[in-house]
Amino acid sequence: MLAQLTRDWAHTGGDLWVFAYASLIWRPEHPVAESRPAKVHGYHRALQMWSRVNRGTTQAPGLVFALIAGGCCQGMVQRVAQADVPHYLPKLWAREMPNPVYDPKWLTAVTDQGAVRALAFTLPRHSPSYTGQLDASRYRQIFESSVGRYGSTLAYARDTYQHLSALGIQDRALAQLLAHAPD
Repeated sequence: MLAQLTRDWAHTGGDLWVFAYASLIWRPEHPVAESRPAKVHGYHRALQMWSRVNRGTTQAPGLVFALIAGGCCQGMVQRVAQADVPHYLPKLWAREMPNPVYDPKWLTAVTDQGAVRALAFTLPRHSPSYTGQLDASRYRQIFESSVGRYGSTLAYARDTYQHLSALGIQDRALAQLLAHAPD
């Protein structure tokens, strides 16, 4: 998949744009040449993907964000200079795809400076990693106990919420989920 993605990028050439909707906003894998607020249509940010590596384990699965079909999502697009892309893509891939769960797609991200074609990591609803809507007690349990190689699901969700808020992006669904977190 990485080889195909690299060929897709090379076919169009130029700089690479990546749509960041969660931790890539506040912890990018590589210095970026530019970052802009952006919106994608047809997908929304959802804390509905099982994580058994980054934010949980096999014994205590955590959750990570994914782009799920439907609605729209505000985030950031990050531009990686063409010369940096061959070094950047394998690092990004290792981070986002430790297991081949996401479905990488090229989406149109709308910015104040115009639309850009951006790489985004989406999750189909038929994926075994898709959780769907969990009940409040399950979210609370995950927030209390799930920790993986990058830390806890709760810290990840709170960091994402705080960084989105600092950018002026209000995510009401995430705010509602965080209401289930322990004090």
